[in-house]
Amino acid sequence: MVEQGIFRFQQPEVLYALLGVPVLLVVFWLSRWSQQKKVKKYGDPHLVEGLMPERSLSRPAWKFFLVLLAWISGVFALARPQFGSKLEEVKRKGVEIIIALDVSNSMLAQDIEPSRLERAKQAISRLVDQLEDDKVGLIVFAGDAYIQVPITDDYLAVKMFLSGVGPEMVPRQGTAIGPAIDLALKSFSPVSDAGKAIIIITDGENHEGDALGAAEKAAEKNIVVHTLGMGLERGAPIPMDPGAQVKTYRKDREGNVVISKLDEALLSRVAAAGKGKYVRANNIRVGLDVLMEEIRNMEQTEMEMRKFSEYEERFQYLAGLSLFLLLLDFVILERKNRWLSKIRLFDEET
Repeated sequence: MVEQGIFRFQQPEVLYALLGVPVLLVVFWLSRWSQQKKVKKYGDPHLVEGLMPERSLSRPAWKFFLVLLAWISGVFALARPQFGSKLEEVKRKGVEIIIALDVSNSMLAQDIEPSRLERAKQAISRLVDQLEDDKVGLIVFAGDAYIQVPITDDYLAVKMFLSGVGPEMVPRQGTAIGPAIDLALKSFSPVSDAGKAIIIITDGENHEGDALGAAEKAAEKNIVVHTLGMGLERGAPIPMDPGAQVKTYRKDREGNVVISKLDEALLSRVAAAGKGKYVRANNIRVGLDVLMEEIRNMEQTEMEMRKFSEYEERFQYLAGLSLFLLLLDFVILERKNRWLSKIRLFDEET
């Protein structure tokens, strides 16, 4: 067992309450401005201040900032900050999976609702929720392929990065299935004997590189390549802005609307070359569960995984600070203390 620390919030959604801080600052500034405006109505501010000797300009500001700091401390306390104190290295049986997701513009087509890409992301998220003892990595590709998440057992990180995936991530358009497979081969744990599988999620349109050759290379290394086809036979136009109420679609050089269609034949050949299985998605189910059944039938080996077994609560300190600041605010009056104001330590003797 290794002693190591990691910080987390048990209830991070509470931190949204901090959005109220700038609002409170604006309200306080408007209140001060309104008070000064009212004072000016009665005459010269310096003369008016002389008529209110016990009025303090600084104390309300100090009281406000004490309450503001108490609010911030209280919010952090309610979010339950915790430190992981014990890190265990455990051995569990599992496999390594790398998901290569096509993020080209054609994946924005909406023959599969809400779009091919969004439906694929939803399916990947659900798949990650079902993983327990496996490791997973994420690659995104269009005209080029990039590692989005290296192979890991941190499922929360995978879901976090998955949420931001989109066509804008890859500068060059296309469907580089071959380079995606090649990159996946380099991304597995080099010393692990665990079963390894690649899942290619794409519509297969406008592929670049030698996809069949890359899949055969993976099979030679006992790495299975599965393919998941996103799209329907009839195809669909590619929206310029999927979220717009009035849809405009991509057109070719002749001005005709481009219809994106699933290249099912290619994806079937890639899966066959990689000794895997091809599944086509539809609006009822995506099909990742079918591929996961195939992966579960692979030989599983022991893998080392790290897990924090104990977390220690640290909210008490912030809660105590918040209560102390509120108590201090209660003690401090908004007006000057008439007894203390009589003390003149630095007045010259007359």
